[in-house]
Amino acid sequence: MVAPVKPTITIDELEKVDIRVGTITLVEDVENSRKLIKLTVDFGDFTRTILTGMKGERENPKEIEGQQALFVVNLAPRKMAGELSEGMLFDIGYADGIVPVLAQPEKPIPNGTRLG
Repeated sequence: MVAPVKPTITIDELEKVDIRVGTITLVEDVENSRKLIKLTVDFGDFTRTILTGMKGERENPKEIEGQQALFVVNLAPRKMAGELSEGMLFDIGYADGIVPVLAQPEKPIPNGTRLG
């Protein structure tokens, strides 16, 4: 079953979201969590720690090390399981009950490249 489309937003609302390409340089376990893993992500001019609920979704979460993906970089930092997350990974499928995959550029591009 296809999920309904979310409520309409304006272009001004969409432009507030800063989405950038980053390379996942390190994947680490978050020991105090059943779901979270910690990503270290290179965005070119800066590096961020981003937590994501990927544990259990993949047999080997380290398989995404070295891969580029899309991230929201202007979310307020959030503490989870004693760790600080400074953004959000875009993955595709979880909300629809399928094994998630990364949202990725079709070919390598410079880290920090913005969506839009």
